[in-house]
Amino acid sequence: MKKTGAWLVRYALEQIGVRFTFGIPGVHNTELYDELNNSDTIQPILVTHEAGGAFMADAISRTSSSIGTLAIVPAAGAAYSSAGIGEAYLDGIPMLVISGGVRTDIPFTYQLHQMDQQNFLNEITKQTWKVSRHSEIIPTIYEAYRVANEGEPGPVFVEVPVNLQLFTGEVDSLPLFEQRAPAPLLVESSQIDKAVELLLKAKNPGIFVGWGARDATQWVTEIAEFLNAPVSTTLQGLSVFPANHPLHTGMSFGASSVPAAENAFRHCDCLLAVGTRFGEIATGSFGVKVPEDLIHVDINPRVFHANYPAKVALEGDASRVLELLWQALQKMPQPTNQRGMIREQILKDKEQYAQAWLQHDSGERVNPLHFFRALRRAMKDDDFLVVDDGNHTFLTAELMPIHRSKRMISPTDFNCMGYAVPAVIGTKLANPDQQVVGIIGDGAFTMTCMEILTATRLKLGAVFFVFHDGELSQISQAQEIPYNRKTCTVLQGLDVAGVAKATGARFLALERNADCSEVVEKALKMAADQAPVVVDVKIDYSKRTRFTEGVVGTNLKRFNMGTKARFIGRALLRRVTG
Repeated sequence: MKKTGAWLVRYALEQIGVRFTFGIPGVHNTELYDELNNSDTIQPILVTHEAGGAFMADAISRTSSSIGTLAIVPAAGAAYSSAGIGEAYLDGIPMLVISGGVRTDIPFTYQLHQMDQQNFLNEITKQTWKVSRHSEIIPTIYEAYRVANEGEPGPVFVEVPVNLQLFTGEVDSLPLFEQRAPAPLLVESSQIDKAVELLLKAKNPGIFVGWGARDATQWVTEIAEFLNAPVSTTLQGLSVFPANHPLHTGMSFGASSVPAAENAFRHCDCLLAVGTRFGEIATGSFGVKVPEDLIHVDINPRVFHANYPAKVALEGDASRVLELLWQALQKMPQPTNQRGMIREQILKDKEQYAQAWLQHDSGERVNPLHFFRALRRAMKDDDFLVVDDGNHTFLTAELMPIHRSKRMISPTDFNCMGYAVPAVIGTKLANPDQQVVGIIGDGAFTMTCMEILTATRLKLGAVFFVFHDGELSQISQAQEIPYNRKTCTVLQGLDVAGVAKATGARFLALERNADCSEVVEKALKMAADQAPVVVDVKIDYSKRTRFTEGVVGTNLKRFNMGTKARFIGRALLRRVTG
């Protein structure tokens, strides 16, 4: 039979369950877009910028069972979308990128958009393909989908030259997609037994979970309760363990963590780490003290021993490994460690930390804890929170409890500002029956705010809370101590109400603590009317997060005495001279 390449791409995408594609049509993919428009199961979404489209695709993968998919033009589209592809790559998020390509049936070079896309994207994808004949299209897309989802997930890239899309070619069959069975778990029982032995002999065991444990919350909870062990999370894994559980402590566990986590893990003598790479943010710039008895569970063996040596390394899917660990623990007597009052201490530390925020004078601005308490009351546990990169990220991590796994997403290791506006849109598309809320710094907002046009056009009722203080605050605060000045981190002229008007969104302003509950509830109610809502929050950033203070202190300690003296002396001199 003969089919166009564009038809074959559509067929393959339908078979693997793609629900949305994101991108901008161009001369190298108009035929594909025409085919997507004919699909009964796929909705092609026009975005304002391919970076926004990539962030939307990322959010689809994080918050649904469908893979986020891009349909882009070559070269320019690949370059613009590379920010979101890179975010997915470093955060372990599956993504399928379908790109057009220049013609391969003519002898001419220097064609429009001609470049080696495979080489360009090699560093931020798991694998790339360039198909050369019609018969390769369906098998290649099926294989790309499998690669994206197997092992540690990540983005994949498939280039389909425009001539294949436009013209018909011979194919022998139209195979249905068949998912491969999961790879057998290779964990040796002796390793499980060794992990059990370490956990049971520990006086102060602790558990540290990341995004890789997102589907293993049940087993993390069972093991934590059996061991009476405190649980901390990475930033990306913030939702993995419910914040309303009495053993939840917060993000990280060292000098950059909240008091509940720092105190609970101070004497930790055995750490069960699950689905985490021990990356820079998760460890507060590598400022945590990891005990010698480290049990590390991850699906990617390359993370073992990378930053902290593991006494036991268990390779495999977190749910499957932890279930084995739980079954082995159940055969043993429950330990009676010396942490009988650990839950009470965690609660006390959380309450004292909250009081410190409530007692902070925010003047004529909004105290972050007042805002997050109002937001927590207004949102259901099943609703979604999308957070951008900046000072607001760590305020959210410290002050906003998340109760369900995968209900909070944020850029982490690639750490792209501008993530949240488009990611809110992607999340709402995938989850139309849940509230979707974005927390976005004003600097990040300026990067992708025009993508709200897409939300307006699609009648998506999501809420964008813009934390507006006029600075790139995470960096400006980091500049203050060593430099005593703010260079290129002061923002001017942002009219949030003007952006809302320009993009067709509804607008609210939040300027006082007393109005937090009223404005938050009103915003969510307005969004229920299938319209995006932008809220300009006059936030107070004057009180630093524990994360910011801890990271600055950790890095300063690493400087030699001469560098410390130079930094401190310069800051003091500038403070005196102005």
